[in-house]
Amino acid sequence: MLLSLGLLFAALSLGRCAPLQLQQASNRSKLLLVSFDGFRWNYDQDVDTPNLDTMAVDGVKAKYMTPAFVTLTSPCHFTLLTGRYLENHGVVHNMWFDTKTGVKLPYYTTQGISSWWDNGSLPIWITAQRQASEFMECLHSQGLKTGSIHFPGTKAKYQGEQVYKKLVEPALFNYSNENNWRQSIDTVMEWFTVEDLDFITLYFGEPDSSGHKYGPESTQRKNMIKQVDRTVGYLRQRIRESGLESNLNLIITSDHGMETVIKTDEIHLRTVSNFTFKDLDFELLDYGPSGLLVPKEGKLEHVYSVLKNAHPKLHVYKKEEFPKRFHYANHSRITPLLLYSDPGYVIHGRYKVQFNKGEHGFDNEAMNMKTIFRAVGPAFKKGLEVEPFESVNVYALLCELLGITPEPHDGSLEATKSMLR
Repeated sequence: MLLSLGLLFAALSLGRCAPLQLQQASNRSKLLLVSFDGFRWNYDQDVDTPNLDTMAVDGVKAKYMTPAFVTLTSPCHFTLLTGRYLENHGVVHNMWFDTKTGVKLPYYTTQGISSWWDNGSLPIWITAQRQASEFMECLHSQGLKTGSIHFPGTKAKYQGEQVYKKLVEPALFNYSNENNWRQSIDTVMEWFTVEDLDFITLYFGEPDSSGHKYGPESTQRKNMIKQVDRTVGYLRQRIRESGLESNLNLIITSDHGMETVIKTDEIHLRTVSNFTFKDLDFELLDYGPSGLLVPKEGKLEHVYSVLKNAHPKLHVYKKEEFPKRFHYANHSRITPLLLYSDPGYVIHGRYKVQFNKGEHGFDNEAMNMKTIFRAVGPAFKKGLEVEPFESVNVYALLCELLGITPEPHDGSLEATKSMLR
């Protein structure tokens, strides 16, 4: 009797779903968001990139994309996932830090600290999992099925929820290995076809690492772009082989660009006249061109005054006076004093521990911080080059492609609507 009632209920439920809805659901497009960390907007201009070029012919290419500030990996990726500036989503740095205890944790460890990421701004994975399309509501589904491989923010929980399927890299992981890249792509294809996932994010740690170690103009970086291009070719080949070409939208983008580090006339805070680290309760320095300082009680004005004109390439602000265009300082995690330097210059603290030839974290209006945006698939026009836009607008586009209602965000679909069919 119970079985009969269950079958009757299922039949009635399906009965209220029109045949057109059933057809639309079977044709519902999937979405893959790929990020190649540190891919500067013009990296394809000094290297042959036939696969990226073909993707532009088959789909959409932006002249460039402007990342959020501060141009660091975790903050900028979380802007892609939430559509929010850093002062609104709260992931203000790659490193978790506590200004009271002075503890600072590195990038990889910070990936697993949910409280750093879960600040009230839901990443699109969780929103998609909570929302059902009209057809899925007919089937009493809980929402879309999402997955993520190595994407910043993947390891955290948000309001107790996590990504449905995920792979988190180990602490010692070779981000540059091409075989690892292909294995990740094969896993993505399996998740789409065998497990029927709807939305997946996929992260590659290059060309960022090569740009840091060898510099953005180096032969090693150029060779890495060739590897990236081969990988794009392999990805599109696997999409075709998996029968997904007609119902998978593919977006390839990045978090930020890369700048050559200037090794002359460097910024060394320890040599600044009348400045002493004894006047600080907390510092987050030696992380490229930005810094966060908490002066001891009664020392804020002194520290500010001795640092603000200490170097012509160094900019020092009180939190409340930090330029509004950065959408960065208005968050409780931001310290009373903020520092950033002009493109090419990094800020050295107590000791010189930074030796990278390439760096990011600079002003997001600097051209070498701009990054790429490419898209192809059934939702996108062909052979279209669009004007530059801010990365904060990508989230609304992702929601539109998935057919879900966005959470409150700082971007707009208007910025990307012209690229859609």
